[in-house]
Amino acid sequence: MLKPKDVAARLGVSVKTLQRWDKAGIFPAARNPQGRRYYTEEQVLAYLGKIQKPQRLHVAYARVSSAGQKGDLASQVAFLRDYVNAKGVILDDVFTDVGSGLNYKRKNWNHLIFDLILQGQVETVYITFKDRFVRFGFDWFEELANRYGCEIVVVNNPDTSPQQELVEDLISIIHVFSCRVYGLRKYKKQVEHDPQLTCEASTGGERSESV
Repeated sequence: MLKPKDVAARLGVSVKTLQRWDKAGIFPAARNPQGRRYYTEEQVLAYLGKIQKPQRLHVAYARVSSAGQKGDLASQVAFLRDYVNAKGVILDDVFTDVGSGLNYKRKNWNHLIFDLILQGQVETVYITFKDRFVRFGFDWFEELANRYGCEIVVVNNPDTSPQQELVEDLISIIHVFSCRVYGLRKYKKQVEHDPQLTCEASTGGERSESV
């Protein structure tokens, strides 16, 4: 059994406020046989759970495209820690990936987005540069995060965004489109050498039927 004055001290309110809350049904008190108010520890904890907002996370995300750049990865993490510490912020977690910014199957990146940001558990994500998070479409992901109360803070440190990665990603894009163009040309040749398709094309796609 907890006395009203002790509960009031824990909640940071006056005893009179507790009395008003009791009458209004906001935080009802129990009563002993003599009619005096008292509270239980379970009541206090339950009430605190309602009025206290769950703590949301401050995290950092860093990425490099290859295992040979792990030194750059460590530099990103160190820079972000120094940055947030200077702002008086303590990071709750740091997520890192080794993979292209064009790769949407990065393990920790997906975990950060789907399991944390979209569940409303993250308040801030710190990154050194936009392309560390995603190579293209950053504004879309930023808007998505904002809708779930998460801010993506871009520290904008060019030293942690190697230009070589951009070159590699552009080469990758060119390679993909080159393969598609080659595939279309190959398909076109197959159509040209298919008598049935050629015949249908010359007759407008209609076949004559004997009656």
